[in-house]
Amino acid sequence: MSAIEILPVANARDLDRFITLPDRLAAHDPNHIPKLILERRQALSPKHNPLFQSMEAQFFLALRDGVPVGRISAQADKRHPETGHFGLIAAENDAAVFAALFRAAETWLKARGRAEALGPFNLNINEESGLLVDGFDTPPMLMMPHDPPYAGQRIEEQGYVKAMDLYAYLYRMETPFPKAVQRIIDRPLPEGVVVRPLDWKRYDEELRTIIDIFNDAWSENWGFTPLNAAELDHLAKSIKPLLDERLVWIVEVSGRPAAFGVGLPNLNEMIADFGGRLLPFNWAKLIWRLKRGRYASGRVALMGVRREYARAFLGRAMPFYIFDKFRQEGVRRGIDRVELSWVLESNLPMRHMGEALCGGAYKTQRLYRKALA
Repeated sequence: MSAIEILPVANARDLDRFITLPDRLAAHDPNHIPKLILERRQALSPKHNPLFQSMEAQFFLALRDGVPVGRISAQADKRHPETGHFGLIAAENDAAVFAALFRAAETWLKARGRAEALGPFNLNINEESGLLVDGFDTPPMLMMPHDPPYAGQRIEEQGYVKAMDLYAYLYRMETPFPKAVQRIIDRPLPEGVVVRPLDWKRYDEELRTIIDIFNDAWSENWGFTPLNAAELDHLAKSIKPLLDERLVWIVEVSGRPAAFGVGLPNLNEMIADFGGRLLPFNWAKLIWRLKRGRYASGRVALMGVRREYARAFLGRAMPFYIFDKFRQEGVRRGIDRVELSWVLESNLPMRHMGEALCGGAYKTQRLYRKALA
């Protein structure tokens, strides 16, 4: 078999080959959904993605006889000076290809003083994270990974071990709440507590409020990376077309925002037939599908409770207050299922919520680590 060549991505042609490689590798996987090429170009561009203000990254292609057979990214984030990250891993089921890719990424990270490699992050923990290791039989939701079953073994062959698992739970709308949860919801709200939808007229202010709660609620979680002002502004613009004020809920205590939940339509459901392309006419289809507001699935992508409330009964009840609003709205819209994801293996309160509402996790993503000698 021909030798494997590692090519650092250096131009637009290489980047397009990097972006579309998973679609060719997964051509026979009925659950693979091609990502939008235009969106990926911008997400991986230092010109368009403010992540690159804090992070340096390099993308690598593995070639055999000039044909791409694998890819990987390496990231060095100034906010994590000891730990380097890898991501965007996709390759043929060939140990030699995986070995060449990880050798390139690790060499790049060691040259930047990183003592450990952790991932996959596409491109950091606040975006798509983890490698799918369980739950291959259904398509991925918005901003969730979908990988072939062999990838985990190939990564472990390179000396990587489990660092953390991330869980996804699936709630079907026809499922009644457990009695214990229903009792919490049926009680009158405590005095001073209000559950309200997003105020669209104050969108920027509302999003700043949500991120303030997020940064506080998640600050002690494993792997936490706060969102900075530039990333917040980018997030505000990028998710605005997907947001609906009736799918974003904020809990206030005596007028002060204390918790939030963000539900998003499952964009993957709407673009599954696009082949990754918006031109010439798919952009119009997408706009129509978003405006029509008819879709069968959604994802609760963000949820947080300020730490000062987290250990009290009120703090434990807030996520259920919010999810009840999602359920009411979902039933009204004809949504069939909602994914709660992702949940850290170490986040026991949210795991308990997922298990109470949905039973066990239906998908598991794994993060791997390796010491770099």
